Formats: sequence, C-alpha cells, structure tokens
Amino acid sequence: MNTTAGKREWIGLAVLALPTLLVSIDVFVLLLALPRLSTDLHAGSTAQLWIMDVYGFMVAGLLITMGTLGDRIGRRRLLLIGAAGFGAASILAAYSTSAAMLIAARALLGVAGATLAPSTLGLISNMFTDPRRRAVAISVWMACFMSGAALGPLVAGVMLDHFWWGSVFLLGVPAMVLLLVLGPVLLPEFRDAGAGRIDLPSVGLSLAAILPLVYGLKELARSGWHVVPAASIVAGTVFGWVFVRRQRRLEDPLLDMRLFARRAFGAALGSMLFGTMLMGAIMMFIAQYFQLVHGLSPLTAGLCMLPGVGGSLVSFLVSPHLTRWVRPAYLIGGGMGVSVCGLLLIAQAGATSGLAAVMLGFAIANFGAGPMVTLGTDLVVGSAPLEKASSAGALNETSGEFGFALGIAALGSLGTAVYRSRVSVPAGVPADAARATHDTLAGATTAAAGLPGRLGAELLTSAREAFMGGMHVAATVSALLLVAVAVTVATLLRDGHPAGGPETPEPSEAPPALKAEAVEAPAV
Repeated sequence: MNTTAGKREWIGLAVLALPTLLVSIDVFVLLLALPRLSTDLHAGSTAQLWIMDVYGFMVAGLLITMGTLGDRIGRRRLLLIGAAGFGAASILAAYSTSAAMLIAARALLGVAGATLAPSTLGLISNMFTDPRRRAVAISVWMACFMSGAALGPLVAGVMLDHFWWGSVFLLGVPAMVLLLVLGPVLLPEFRDAGAGRIDLPSVGLSLAAILPLVYGLKELARSGWHVVPAASIVAGTVFGWVFVRRQRRLEDPLLDMRLFARRAFGAALGSMLFGTMLMGAIMMFIAQYFQLVHGLSPLTAGLCMLPGVGGSLVSFLVSPHLTRWVRPAYLIGGGMGVSVCGLLLIAQAGATSGLAAVMLGFAIANFGAGPMVTLGTDLVVGSAPLEKASSAGALNETSGEFGFALGIAALGSLGTAVYRSRVSVPAGVPADAARATHDTLAGATTAAAGLPGRLGAELLTSAREAFMGGMHVAATVSALLLVAVAVTVATLLRDGHPAGGPETPEPSEAPPALKAEAVEAPAV
C-alpha cells in the first residue's frame, strides 16, 4: 500500500473536514436557539431536556455499532448514508411543528451523526498510512471540530437575529450535499472482507449498556443522587458486563476485545477518557462563571471562551510536528502538565476580579490538552489493524462521550456539594427563594431578581462566592488527578518513538482481507 499521501488524499481530507466543521456548529447553535424554539413549540422543561439530550444519547449508544458496521459494509458507503440521513433530519428539525417532532428529528440526527466520526477516522487511517501524515490529518480534523465549537454561538447569534430558529439546523445541509457529490470521487472505499455478520444481540446489549449509563450520569449531574439515575447506572454496568462476556465468545464480535491487549491502544484510550472527564467538567463551570457570576450574555460568554478555543487549535496543529523530536508519551504527559497549570490558575480566580485569570487559565489548559486529543486519537486509530480502524475510531469517540458525561456528573456533583455547604441565605429571604438559592447558582440568580435591591444583592453575593468555592475545589481536584493521569500515560507509552525516529516498519501491503476490498476512487 502506498504510504505517501498525494493531492487526492489532502483534498479528500478537506471534503471530510468541512462537514465536521458545520456539524460541530450545528450541535452548539442549539444552546442559543433553545429559548426561542421552546416558546414557538410550547416545549416544557422535560421536552427541552429531551431536545437537548436525545442527540447525544443516540450518538453515544450507536458509535460502536456504526464503527463496526463501517468496517463491514464500507466506510465510504456508511459515511455517505450518514450524510444523506443527517441532511434529511436537519431539514425535518428545521421545519418541526411540535416539540415531539423536533425530538424525533434530533434522534434521527443522532443516528446519522453516529456514522460520521467512526467512518471519517477510519478513512483517514486508510488514506494516510504514514504515521506522521496521519497525525497531521487527524489534527486538522480535530481543529475543524473545535472551530465549529467556537463559531457555533457566534453564527447562531447572527442567524437568530435575522432568521427563524429553524435556520440554525440548516447549516450542515450544504456540506452534506457537497460530501454526497464529491465523496464518491475523492474518497476511497475500504471494508473488511473477512468480517462476518453483525451480531444483533450484541447491538442490543451495547445499547442497553451505554444508554442507561449516559442517562444516569447526566441525571446525576442535573439533579444529584436519586434512585432512578443510580439504578440506571447499575443496569447499564450489568448489561456492559454481559456485552463484554458475549464479545469474548463470538467468532465475529461487534467489538473486538483483542484491541485492548495492545498497550498503546489501551493507554491512549484511557488518557482520552480521563483527560476528557477532568477537562470537560471545567468548561461547564467556566460557562456558568461567565454568565451567572459576571452576568455576561451567552454571546459575550462565547467570545470570552475564544482564547481557550484558540489555544486548542494551535496545539492541535503543532503537536503532530513536535513528534519528530519528542516521544508522544512525553508530549501527552507534558501537555497535561501545562493543563494542570491552567487549572490551578482557574482555582485562584476571584468572583469579581478573576475574569482575566479564568480566560487565561482556560486557554492554557486547552493548549496543554492538544497533544492528548490529537496524538491520543492517532495512537488509538493507528495502533489498531487497518481493517478495524472504524471500530477503533468509534471507541475513541465513545470514550470521549463517557469521559465528558462522567466528568460532569462527578465534578459537577462535587462543586454542587461545596456550593450548598457554603451558601448562606440572609435573614428576610422568603422560604421558596431560600430553597432555590440552596439548589443552584441559577436558582439564586432568579431568586435575587425578585427581592428588594440590597437583600437581593446580598443573597447573590453569597451565592456567587459559594459557587466560586465549588469551582475552585473542582479545578484543584482535576489538576491533582490530571497529574496522576499524565504520569501513568507517560509511563505506559514511553517506548513509543517520535514520528521521525526509528519505528517498527509498517507492512508494505494491506492485510489480505482488507486488500481484497480496497477500491480506489477515480483519479483527479
């Protein structure tokens, strides 16, 4: 197999990256569109939660299945099917006439969205077989996703000022059309000809494991420890154990458990899980800090987060080039050390004078996380056999989904516990306002708005100081745990060489099963 990436591969990467950018924007614009669409569709609080969460539930639940499906039926084929489905579901969401219709459309978007990342990462692995070029390609792909996260609130603000709320769902449609037109020409097709049928009971078990786990973690983060989310997590864990046992017995498993026997694969996947867990939760605190402590609008809060996004983009694009001289283990571990410095800076920020410190700390933390995201993803995908690349990409994305949900649940609960232990309600505050204040900072902000000026200001000051205490504790705990993760990753991956250094040569040909089904796209 030719290991040199030519013009067609790089143009093909652009075809893959543009939908990633616009899909990322599409996900993040919903945050600003929710108030307006909720009014127009008469969506209550429960419906709003499902509108927000059903997409993530479906993506998380189907990533493993879609990754394996792409390896079996063809990565390009699945990508194009997903692109068509995503475009159609986007139009359905844009013109929804009820909350139930929008929830259904968002669920379909999740099903289609679950096909995109595994297929894209699998195709990148096949198009860029040289390790260094593959790392650069993945960094470009990641940079496009982060750019969408940065542009989402800005684009949504502009569109909602000029168009109806449904317009934000149409952003990804032109990119999907472009992918459908250019994909068959520019993207090669790969599938594992030696793979058997998909085991449908395994698909059911994977959904029965992942969906309750994600739901339970989200509910714990939202409302604390209750019977339903705790039981959901227990049920998901049991189904997960049954799923793993079944995969070990099957000749053609939905998830090849032998991947975890590769040290680089397991260590990189673990770094993604715990790194995302510790870094993702801090974003939640920072978003609340900008809007509820400093009273910034969502658009202004989004602008304040741009330095952090910029730090990620620079780090994503620079990290692969540094592997010429520095081992990936030390880059990932050293980057986490940089992130620790950013988290500790956030832990020192004050309620009234800490805006600049939080912005700078967030930027430093994101800059340090770049090697973990790009090189970690490259290690996960690159350490798997070519015929399992989509499955490896699916596991990478699933670990990120779980890490983010787990971080929000664990560190969010910790921050909430600190908040409730420190907030004090001044005398004279009505009982319902006091209960809202003890619940969350958002509740305190609403309660303070309905109180006389001095009493409301006193209540809000107490709540904000308590929130800062929770954020400081969460940032400090994240920093300490991230040190342990950095040391572990640097130790487990220490034998990996820089991209320009001596490595085990890659095979000159694809595995027979894969080679038999590798179909090149027409030359351009």
